[in-house]
Amino acid sequence: MSDTFKRLEQAGVDSRHPLEEILASVRFNAEGLIPAIAQQHDSGEVLMMAWMNREALEETLKTGRVCYWSRSRGKLWRKGESSGQQQHLERAALDCDGDTLLLQVEQTGPACHTGRRSCFYVALEEDRARITSAPLIDPTILYGASGKQD
Repeated sequence: MSDTFKRLEQAGVDSRHPLEEILASVRFNAEGLIPAIAQQHDSGEVLMMAWMNREALEETLKTGRVCYWSRSRGKLWRKGESSGQQQHLERAALDCDGDTLLLQVEQTGPACHTGRRSCFYVALEEDRARITSAPLIDPTILYGASGKQD
């Protein structure tokens, strides 16, 4: 754990710290990425998990529109750029050792490329997996015949 996050353990409520110092101490993995969990800000529903690099995190904080790093495309991915189903940042927080982000967002429509509200629709039970929700929108309507997904 970085010295910065060690110091934050003892920091008082509402104490302020330079953003640049915190971003410089974020624990990105070997590929320069950090997992980012998107949660609907008002209901607490967990919508999805994706990856961010520092550039995506900085853009998200600056613009308020959530931007991720697409590992499959090897480039920045602004949520909703092909489907129109955007995420607008309400709040962002790092976990205690700076290696995971929680993004509280306002999600427009489905967050999942399957057309479902949440990516977490496969419930693992004692002896089976159960689908817990139906698509809100047919994925071919969201992405067209090309299947290009956000």
